[in-house]
Amino acid sequence: MSYEKVSQAKKIVVGTKQTVKALKTGKVVEVIVAEDADPILVGKVVEAAKEANVPVILVDSMIKLGKSCGIEVGATTVAINI
Repeated sequence: MSYEKVSQAKKIVVGTKQTVKALKTGKVVEVIVAEDADPILVGKVVEAAKEANVPVILVDSMIKLGKSCGIEVGATTVAINI
């Protein structure tokens, strides 16, 4: 379900640094996190999402998340923007 949501979203931000920056703008409605990503990297994003009161959805695969974003590599996090 979340993979479909990412592929259908009009505005997304891919990657941990970009997701944290996007969360600071206040325009993120949901964050998708791959469970197989490095916990240290993901922890920063999850903490920023909690501070911004943005829900975090977990998916099982970085590779599948990357493909749903239209990129050829895995994605650790994706922010869905307004």
